Amino acid sequence: MLLDKIIEQRMKVYAFVGPSGTGKSYRAQMVASERNIRFIIDDGLLIKDNEVIAGESAKKAPTKIETVREALFSDPQRAEEIKKAFRKYRPESLLILGTSDNMVKKIAENLGLPEITDTIYITDVATEQEMEDARRMRLTEGKHVIPVPTFEIKKDFSGYILDPLQIFKSKGKDNKPYISEKSMIRPTFSYLGNYTISDSVLKDIILHISTKAEAIYKIARIRIEKTDQGASIYVEIIIKYGYNVMTQLQSFKKQCIREIEKLTAMNVEKFQILAKGIFKEEKKE
Repeated sequence: MLLDKIIEQRMKVYAFVGPSGTGKSYRAQMVASERNIRFIIDDGLLIKDNEVIAGESAKKAPTKIETVREALFSDPQRAEEIKKAFRKYRPESLLILGTSDNMVKKIAENLGLPEITDTIYITDVATEQEMEDARRMRLTEGKHVIPVPTFEIKKDFSGYILDPLQIFKSKGKDNKPYISEKSMIRPTFSYLGNYTISDSVLKDIILHISTKAEAIYKIARIRIEKTDQGASIYVEIIIKYGYNVMTQLQSFKKQCIREIEKLTAMNVEKFQILAKGIFKEEKKE
């Protein structure tokens, strides 16, 4: 079933097609910018400008087969989430990324979209050498690109290797410089396999930081809960007498979050800290 007639009549659907690992996501925003397209469908995500507005990345799927199924929006519930976003934002144009003409056509059908107006192929915008370099990175390092800034997907890829990727190009709309930030991830089905991080690792990091903090006498308690979105951490500390409690709590919290995210690639969704007591050293007579 197509979306309502207003959306159907005004929306132009474009396709960006190329084999897996040849750099489509890397170039998606540039292709969209040159055609004044603000909405992109890529691997299960609906992206508006630099913001994910609906969907869940198919790159989180546990197998390649499941990744393809989720990217096609075969699940009616996943498709309906995207359709609701279309009704809300009413895009005038949309760029669908896919590995083949059949794939982008199937995505359009599953989302109830009009027929594809025009198709851009990766060979139209990338050289053979650039595509070969992209394939090599995919095969040897297992890395994928998502065309949004890292902060947009940080919570969705907690525990994944996730790096910002700045793109600078002289070519763009009206020949203006094109600047974009994308995110590079390694999905769960990469050649490295799955990995997990024990709660004790996070506790050890917090304890180590506390030993470097002059104002902290000791850690009284640490409680950690992990979800798909990241870690929720609760810490009770005993602080030494003579220090500004609020300043020290804020400083310690900020340092813990920074180090945990840097060392583990895990998103810290919540970090609660409580000054449980004050330690005052007794003076010797």
